[in-house]
Amino acid sequence: MPPNLQPAFRALADPTRRSILTMLAENDMTVKEVADQFDMTRAAVKKHLTVLSDGGLITTKVRGRERINSHNPAGLAPVMDWLSFFDQFWDDRLSDLKSAIEKDIQ
Repeated sequence: MPPNLQPAFRALADPTRRSILTMLAENDMTVKEVADQFDMTRAAVKKHLTVLSDGGLITTKVRGRERINSHNPAGLAPVMDWLSFFDQFWDDRLSDLKSAIEKDIQ
């Protein structure tokens, strides 16, 4: 059975979360460091980070009093697997269309 993709798609649905994910792909960051990049409260940023974590797209490690957030590349694998089905679907359809057009031309 495929994994539940709903949490990952929910996380990716928001442009702020996509921005945060891009930033975390470049550097691990604390909540404060992420919040400094946006015009919103730390609490709002923490909610976004929680949704990203629930989607499996980031991990959080506690270091002393800080929570270090990191991009989790493996979290995108199920999403990419799901999307690859449609990539193959359209490749097949376009190939069929090309064959049909070439057949009609001859």
